[in-house]
Amino acid sequence: MMANRFTDTLFQLVHSLEKSEKRHFKLYIKRSSAKEDLKIIQLYDALDKMEEYDEKILLKKLPDVTKTQLANLKNHLYKQLLASLRLLKTHESVDLQLSEHLDNARLLYNKGLKIQALRILEKAKELARANQKYNTLVQILSLEKKIETLHITRSTTEKTEELAREAQENSEHINRVTKLSNLALLLYRWYVLHGHARNELDEADIKAFFKNYLPKDVNAVNGFYENLYLYQSYCWYAFIRQDFLMYYRYSQKWIDLYSEQPVMISVETGHYIKGIHNLLNSLFDLRNYDKFELVLKQFEDFSKTPAATEHDNFRTHTSIYINSAKINWHLMTGTFQKGLELVSGIEQNLEKYALFVDRHRILVFNYKIASLYFGAGQYSTSIDYLLKIINGPLDLRIDLQCYARLLHLMAHYEMGNYDIIESLIKSVYRFMAKMKNLTVVEEEMFRFLRNSFDVSPRLLKPELEKFLNKIKHLEDSRFETRAFAYLDVISWVESKVYNKTMGEVIYEKYMKSKKRNYKGFTSSKTLSAA
Repeated sequence: MMANRFTDTLFQLVHSLEKSEKRHFKLYIKRSSAKEDLKIIQLYDALDKMEEYDEKILLKKLPDVTKTQLANLKNHLYKQLLASLRLLKTHESVDLQLSEHLDNARLLYNKGLKIQALRILEKAKELARANQKYNTLVQILSLEKKIETLHITRSTTEKTEELAREAQENSEHINRVTKLSNLALLLYRWYVLHGHARNELDEADIKAFFKNYLPKDVNAVNGFYENLYLYQSYCWYAFIRQDFLMYYRYSQKWIDLYSEQPVMISVETGHYIKGIHNLLNSLFDLRNYDKFELVLKQFEDFSKTPAATEHDNFRTHTSIYINSAKINWHLMTGTFQKGLELVSGIEQNLEKYALFVDRHRILVFNYKIASLYFGAGQYSTSIDYLLKIINGPLDLRIDLQCYARLLHLMAHYEMGNYDIIESLIKSVYRFMAKMKNLTVVEEEMFRFLRNSFDVSPRLLKPELEKFLNKIKHLEDSRFETRAFAYLDVISWVESKVYNKTMGEVIYEKYMKSKKRNYKGFTSSKTLSAA
């Protein structure tokens, strides 16, 4: 239902407005429109009150408007809404301020007021440089060069030389930023399509891809944006290869950039939010419990700041990423039942932000929620969430598609549905083999499940112990880590061997880790005291 609610672009825009934006639009349109244009207010009011877009119902609410007129009226309303938002939001956005400066300079230049235009362009350059907006700086320099070339402006020769030098330096900088941002984008695309590197072939493929796209002059990288995209590229490269320590290091470098230049938090808030999300994911993969808690607390504090609450986009993503991190916390500490308390609120948030949430994010949440229910022993509900993935499109995250099927198989095994297990094993095995997605852990798992149907309960425990011994040493294998990151098979088997719940097994590991960290902390204090 969420996917079909917002099918009309104007309807989407109207329903994305906040109270202050709605109030401003009403004042703006009444002040700037002729009486005959006030039909768009009737259209706006009708759309605002609709829960789902339906053109037939809309036309009934507007008896004086024909179907042909409606298309023109909608187009006019869309433009007026954007104009109103621009007026309201210009002071909040550096990009909008720079755009306004450029528009004003062009208007003055076209009026023949060249010196006034140059003064505004000088102000715009200062603002662009201060906020490292080099793409806009290209447009500013271009207009400035045009005026200096076509007219006598009494500028010194030194000024024109400086202008040429600045334009050249800016061009080289943008070229590096473009190459690095392309690399980061293409690596992210690779991950969304394929997930993690599955074997040596994938590893060789992603290494060649990275080397081919990495700029040759990478040593010349400087400035915020060049470093930002360089660190992002290394983040995705490490994450795809499951080099989680490298992933952590570059996620931390990403966030350190903002610590060094705090002004960029309000300029590039979206990248900052994404960076914290990646840092939390890296800490989850490394099972660094203490730092995970610390960063999550900092993220929650940040979510209440003006920078995080200024736009729908930022509010949406902080909410989604914080909820994702909270689920991860319960998955890695084994507190599944506690984690289930979050589900209702998360689903309400996903409904609330349906306009802004992509399918990939919903797919990930469905898998994480299914994992919580599985860990809590509520296998039937886990299956309900897994079926949303299994019965959905196959164009995203092949790795999660595979793990959803594997977890679905395990849930039926737990429920004792042995009459369908054999056909499920064949089906899942065929799917994963077709996707070339089988790891050694999974091969061993299929072998165990296939061989355990006819084993009596008395003999099952020794078989489980054999299975555990076969896969335990694979925890250190990089190509097997995804099997444990997305599906903690070892803890599941240990719960069977030691007659404990899966939650108890994982929680004990968490507590042992806390004790180790505490001992390390106290011994380091003793050493420093000595």
